[in-house]
Amino acid sequence: MKKLILLSAFFVIFLSMNSYAQDQIKVQEKYTAHNKGKFFVSWGGNRDIYSKSTVNFRGANYNFTVANMVSHDKPKGWNIDYINPLVMTTPQTNFRMGYFISDHYSIAVGIDHMKYVMTQDQTANVSGYIDSPLPHAATYINTPTVMSNSFLMYEHTDGLNYINTEFSRHDDFSSVFKIKNTDKIQVNLTEGVGVGLLYPKTNTTLLGKPRHDDFHVSGYGASVKAGLNITFLKYFYIQGELKEGYINMPDIRTTQSAVDRASQHFLFFERSIAFGGIFKI
Repeated sequence: MKKLILLSAFFVIFLSMNSYAQDQIKVQEKYTAHNKGKFFVSWGGNRDIYSKSTVNFRGANYNFTVANMVSHDKPKGWNIDYINPLVMTTPQTNFRMGYFISDHYSIAVGIDHMKYVMTQDQTANVSGYIDSPLPHAATYINTPTVMSNSFLMYEHTDGLNYINTEFSRHDDFSSVFKIKNTDKIQVNLTEGVGVGLLYPKTNTTLLGKPRHDDFHVSGYGASVKAGLNITFLKYFYIQGELKEGYINMPDIRTTQSAVDRASQHFLFFERSIAFGGIFKI
């Protein structure tokens, strides 16, 4: 009986010590040691570079192609509009929210609100035909043509909206910088791939027709990225990214007439910086 009591007491003490040890490990473990189950959300801005693009415009009385169109983004610089709820889409912005499915991998959805502007008054080769109006009515065979205001004004400025899903990997590189307490500051490298739809609001004035500016699902895109993430005080972070991608828009609305369409495809290179939070629910 005494042996049974001693064995029982020893077993209880062992369980208590083991439980205490596990609790101590949990207490000592950093919040940033694991990512699985955490959510994150971020907001920031971007700058963009676009490759030259061959754009086809077609309608009831015209079908022509502008070769090697040159374009640029529309930066606003450091501005209060980035955080003003009434005009938050005026600058070039990025929104993203996601979830860590494991310590190293996450899935996120977001929108890259870029802006695409055809460089006005450039000279480009035009091929095709325009039946009307004058003075643009003609047959074009690689004809150098000035992209004047009366001929073509063309931009996706509210904006070139790349709505995408990303799958990313995250790795803690704090030890490289000899950071011991990652709950104060943590350095992570991230890389990922994304796919999505293009939902631009295309602003076009074509051959003197009334200006058209409306949202329309126009195509699709794919991208790859790499970034540096600095998390501080466990819950907040700043992240810089470089992203390269391909955009194909075969169905762009250009005028108030439903038969008028444009199509184009091009590469883009995006630089972005965003501020965010990471948390568990």
